[in-house]
Amino acid sequence: MLRIYHHRIKCIGCNYCVEAAPYRWEMNSTDGKSNLKDATEKKGFYIVLVSDDELEDNLEAAEICPVNIIRVEKI
Repeated sequence: MLRIYHHRIKCIGCNYCVEAAPYRWEMNSTDGKSNLKDATEKKGFYIVLVSDDELEDNLEAAEICPVNIIRVEKI
């Protein structure tokens, strides 16, 4: 099981996360920032629990994020 964190307020809308894992990320047409699909907000962070099969793509999303606002941890 994985937990993905997204500090959305700091997102610059580069779209890299969407390119790495389009099934988990999408761009918001209203403000141009990315949304972590199926996530819940807690203290400014969006968090979702996913299966291990999403690890590789979401680690890539975290690594290529230019503002380092994505974190993936194995739980």
